[in-house]
Amino acid sequence: MIIVSKIFVKSTCIAINSHSQFLDTSFITYSLYNFLLIFYLPQCCKQNFSLDSLHQDAVLWFGFKDTNICPQFSSFVDELTDYTTKSILATPILNGKDLVAVILAINKLNGPFFTNSDETLFLKYLNFASLNLKIYHLSYLHNCETRRGQVLLWSANKVFEELTDIERQFHKAFYTVRAYLNCDRYSVGLLDMTKQKEFFDLWPVLLGEVPPYSGPRTPDGREIVFYKVIDYILHGKEDIKVIPNPTPDHWALVTGLPTYVAESGIWCLSACYFFKEGPLDESGWTIKNVLSMPIVNKKEEIVGVVTFFNRKDGKPFDEQDETLMESLTQFLGWSVLNTDTYDKMNKLENRKDIAQDMVLYHVKCDKDEIQEILPTREKLGKEPSECEEEELASILQLPGPSKFEIYEFRFSDFDCTELELVKCGIQMYYELGVVKKFQIPQEVLVRFVYSVSKGYRKITYHNWRHGFNVAQTMFTLLMTGKLKRYYTDLEAFAMVTAALCHDIDHRGTNNLYQMKSQNPLAKLHGSSILERHHLDFGKFLLSEESLNICQNLNRRQHEHMIHLMDIAIIATDLALYFKKRTMFQKIVDESKTYDNTTAWTDYLSLETTKKEVVMAMMMTACDLSAITKPWEVQSKVALLVAAEFWEQGDLEISVLQQQPIPMMDRRKAAELPKLQVGFIDFVCTFVYKEFSRFHEEIQPMLDGLLNNRNEWKTRADEYDAKMKALEEEKKKEEEKMAAQKGQKQH
Repeated sequence: MIIVSKIFVKSTCIAINSHSQFLDTSFITYSLYNFLLIFYLPQCCKQNFSLDSLHQDAVLWFGFKDTNICPQFSSFVDELTDYTTKSILATPILNGKDLVAVILAINKLNGPFFTNSDETLFLKYLNFASLNLKIYHLSYLHNCETRRGQVLLWSANKVFEELTDIERQFHKAFYTVRAYLNCDRYSVGLLDMTKQKEFFDLWPVLLGEVPPYSGPRTPDGREIVFYKVIDYILHGKEDIKVIPNPTPDHWALVTGLPTYVAESGIWCLSACYFFKEGPLDESGWTIKNVLSMPIVNKKEEIVGVVTFFNRKDGKPFDEQDETLMESLTQFLGWSVLNTDTYDKMNKLENRKDIAQDMVLYHVKCDKDEIQEILPTREKLGKEPSECEEEELASILQLPGPSKFEIYEFRFSDFDCTELELVKCGIQMYYELGVVKKFQIPQEVLVRFVYSVSKGYRKITYHNWRHGFNVAQTMFTLLMTGKLKRYYTDLEAFAMVTAALCHDIDHRGTNNLYQMKSQNPLAKLHGSSILERHHLDFGKFLLSEESLNICQNLNRRQHEHMIHLMDIAIIATDLALYFKKRTMFQKIVDESKTYDNTTAWTDYLSLETTKKEVVMAMMMTACDLSAITKPWEVQSKVALLVAAEFWEQGDLEISVLQQQPIPMMDRRKAAELPKLQVGFIDFVCTFVYKEFSRFHEEIQPMLDGLLNNRNEWKTRADEYDAKMKALEEEKKKEEEKMAAQKGQKQH
């Protein structure tokens, strides 16, 4: 009004730049907006003014004395508004390099055109107007960014709260941020992500019974099928409508706008003429303007289309609305990665369960196999599950403790069948007294030990026979070696069970080979690769109800048993053996400071950590116990171990294209005695020497070790002497050849 009174203009008005959109758009009339496009912007181009090159304090204005003689002026606006434009004075409002608005003074009242003094006065007052507009601009941008931040924050909160399903994820996010979206209503259409049809869906098309799909497709080639539309109603009473498998004539889809957005992949800002005119429902709600955007995931696939209807203040959606809603849809699109990852994880988990079920089917002791140990059909005429514990005890066929000398360190499995070893394994649980004490169902015990034996692979050395030998040595250390005095029955129960399972499902290759060959086990377990796999397999068997020998333990007992199994099986990794040697030696040294065995036993029984160290060293002693057996047994077992090593060496040469270490190179088989002596000296001697010092009852193991060392040393010396003789003979032959060659030359 001040400008009107000062320069005597009939009217002034503000035309807002459509790209800034920071002012209240009610100021914009259709005629002024078109004036900006038809008149002002062509003049900028004609005068060669570049808005990008203008700095903040630049002054640019345009004045036309007579529009009738101005070739750039269009009468289009006058015809629409029934108004006659005679003279114009216009100037832009700039915020930095951005064009904010154009202020127009139209038709000079007290003269035919605007004078230089009018122009000067006009520009002076505009400095104040420009400042107000810029302040409003900054305030508006601040509010928009705050709203945008709130939307992203709340949507992120809900996205990470819901990872299981994309529908629930989108629904929670959109519903939570509804107050910030500034619209009356919005709908989310979720697209079918199927890229390739099943063969039974293709047959009718290939046979000509159904015409092929010829409709629109997404940019990645998928048929555009909205399998669900979620409609959020915010005007009046809030409501949410979920429409599964919506028909093409649904009001949100019938216009084709969501389909167009899904096909093109670009957002669309459109007027209401796309939609049905008049009320859409009984509430009288009508569509005035829309903003439709695709939801795109990280793979650039369109997973849905969201359409916003009717800005709350009745104005068209502006650039800030577009930015806000585009940020929301982009964030939700990227968050689909979370649900995809969760879905893949669930599928992998399901595949794992299926694989475990398949493994269990082949490993688990079946109804016929259990009859070999519990012949209930023959003796009682019924299945084991139908029998009482007393009946099973009366027919359980076990060899007894003395037949195969399971209490002796010299035990050998050579005269036993694998089934007899299973029976001996069951016998050890009875000898420990844990079957009755912990109420282990006899059928379950038989099934468990039998299933463990089947879990070992048919490989050269690390098979069921080795697994049983380790368990038998553990049993012997506890009972004959008198180490049981430090441990409870539950702990002894756990130690023998761990020994039975310690190498289950061994592949005949070591940890280093798993890493070199990039075996999945190496990717699953960072250290002690095979040991952790054996532990997992053992726990897997115990998790099966029909094999769970721990089923009658209370929670605390069960946790303690699993804890001890963890330690015992992982301790068989020789890489850890060298770390625990010093700790064990200190415990042995400490035991020698006690004159009274009872006092030492009472002390160590209460020292949980020290007992675990001793147990870990016992597992190592058991795992290496073949080296302490009588020579006729040890020599044969050593060849089995070497044969398995050589098989790994062959794999390293053929598969990995690498040269194996001498121990695994069958071309150096003659060096086996020398390698055995080195293994005894470097690895084995310490553990058995310390155990014999710890408990004199374990002396037979050290004696056997030293005897075997002498045997291997003798053979190693014979080999060295033979090789030395061959070298001397070869040297003499070379000298002889050289002498003969010299005589010929003379």
